[in-house]
Amino acid sequence: MKHTAIAYITALLAMAALDALWLGLIAKPLYQQGIGHLMAEQPNLAAAALFYLLFPAGLLFFAVLPERNWTTTLTAAALFGFFTYATYDLSNLATLKAWPIGLAAIDIAWGCLIATASAAAAKAVLGSVR
Repeated sequence: MKHTAIAYITALLAMAALDALWLGLIAKPLYQQGIGHLMAEQPNLAAAALFYLLFPAGLLFFAVLPERNWTTTLTAAALFGFFTYATYDLSNLATLKAWPIGLAAIDIAWGCLIATASAAAAKAVLGSVR
């Protein structure tokens, strides 16, 4: 249980750091340009906290904790990121006016990348504490 908690915290911290860099610096202009008219002035911190608590839990359950080799773990993580972010972006494309398809594609790719990187960090720490 202790090892799982350490892996979870590692995935959470990796994800939070990467997303802060992505949302705060790299992709901020893309989101402002594409969906700025939909963005709240301040994020809903409770909803954000739930997302950041749940996503790493799902990542661990589906990709990291099953005893797998590195390739299988990273593939499962990339797919987890793809399906979760695609669900969000494709739902927005289906239901919202003028949701930019290019932004959806970038966001889905980001989901694959952040999930894979966070899973890699968690698996590396998990392997070192066992």
